[in-house]
Amino acid sequence: MDTAPEHASSGPPGPRDYTDVQQSAEFGELRRSYRSFVFPLTVAFIVWYLLYVLLSNYAGGFMEMQVVGHINVALVFGLAQFLSTFLIAWWYSRFAALKLDPKAEALKTRLEGENSRRQGTDSTGSEERDA
Repeated sequence: MDTAPEHASSGPPGPRDYTDVQQSAEFGELRRSYRSFVFPLTVAFIVWYLLYVLLSNYAGGFMEMQVVGHINVALVFGLAQFLSTFLIAWWYSRFAALKLDPKAEALKTRLEGENSRRQGTDSTGSEERDA
């Protein structure tokens, strides 16, 4: 009672397709765009975080300084950690939507189109042999 066609026009690409895409110039550009954004920002955030931790451990006098009322430098730095995390997430989301997603979608469309054409050729060839 299976009504699905024997050779569906869509489906997951094969392993060879992924290797071809990985070696393509388009994928290399996508990977470069991703890395040129993520790696420097990750290093900057880790340095910023470690600065906070090191100052908390070794510069207690500085971190205890009152900024306004009972708010000290340590509290300001701690809250800035949260703020910077949210800003980085927002910035990455915007970067991905503008730069990465269009390139990834183009790769996906090309891969699915090639896979669909290949399956169409396979199903046509097998149907002709069966007839």
